Amino acid sequence: MTHRRPDGRTVAIAHDYLTQRGGAERVVLAMTRAFPGAPVHTLLHEPGSIYPEFAGQDVRPSPLNRVGPVRRDHRAGLPLYAPAASATRVEADVTVVSSSGWAHGFRHTGRSVVYCYSPARWLYQTDTYLGGPARRSPKGVALLALRPALRRWDAAAARRHDRYLAISRVVRDRIRDTYGLDAAVVPAPHAMDAGAEREPVPELADWAGERYLLVVSRLLPYKNVGAVVEAVRGTSERLVVVGDGPLRRALVAGAPDTVRLVSGLTDAQVRWVYAHAGLLVAPSVEDYGLSPLEAAAFGVPALTLGAGGYLDTVVEGTTGLHVRAPEPALLRDGIARARAHPFDAGALRAHAETFTEPRFHERLRAEVDALGAAS
Repeated sequence: MTHRRPDGRTVAIAHDYLTQRGGAERVVLAMTRAFPGAPVHTLLHEPGSIYPEFAGQDVRPSPLNRVGPVRRDHRAGLPLYAPAASATRVEADVTVVSSSGWAHGFRHTGRSVVYCYSPARWLYQTDTYLGGPARRSPKGVALLALRPALRRWDAAAARRHDRYLAISRVVRDRIRDTYGLDAAVVPAPHAMDAGAEREPVPELADWAGERYLLVVSRLLPYKNVGAVVEAVRGTSERLVVVGDGPLRRALVAGAPDTVRLVSGLTDAQVRWVYAHAGLLVAPSVEDYGLSPLEAAAFGVPALTLGAGGYLDTVVEGTTGLHVRAPEPALLRDGIARARAHPFDAGALRAHAETFTEPRFHERLRAEVDALGAAS
């Protein structure tokens, strides 16, 4: 398989690893539709853990993919990724790199443009990524020991590319501060088709008419999902959390009866969950605010942290409200304000339409065409 531009140049795609379902993986799928037939080079590929649409793609994992424990838990392979990335070679006239840490270290034979979700959180925002001071955990201590060498590797990798694109303004600023590079902002599309088929979620069947609160998130410390759980504790609000991750067991064990956690949903089930929600709550420190766009496609407003990528995707007072910190008391107050606010579902849907995949394709293809031929 191959993708050729009108001028005859071949295009390939590179991504860190394909082992989970998340916003970055949806962006990669959008890239494959922008450049049909382009091979996708990646460190790890676990077909059962990613979106089924990847089954039809030419995915080319690195030799590291043969190590089952790392493939099944990508966090276990941290010391191995820099050498594995450096040994990965992509042969194409232009490589579109989708990265938040590793794929920009792949070697390539032609020109390259990096679509950056953020300089690696675990490398430059270690305490935030771990949910506390790194020195207080064995994982954090190990990461601190590796960090100086990895930062040198990361900086060298960044300098090898022709062009950087940022998913949001906050990431643009972070790229400048981290690498000294200027990056254009190219917002990612949402992939939520509100008119497509919906499939009920059995665990939520009795809540279908409740217009519950909704959190859609990986269950990691910096996502602050526990703060939302505490915000609704003792109230009449019902909360649905869609996601999985290391904190799932603790959240399930400590959640009140008014909170339900579900994971492994199909796209049709995710659409059903959004369609029956009354308010999305997104209190995490995000590089890009994708879930409010998905909710807006269904006419559902959002309560978000007033920082990071949410400043690019949420219009205060029109598509959502902000809180200044992810604290239970502030979230509880914000939920009450959002419930009382007169949001217009039509305005919400119109806002979501400005972040469509065709617009993303147009901008990305223009960036590839602007690179010209390899020297």
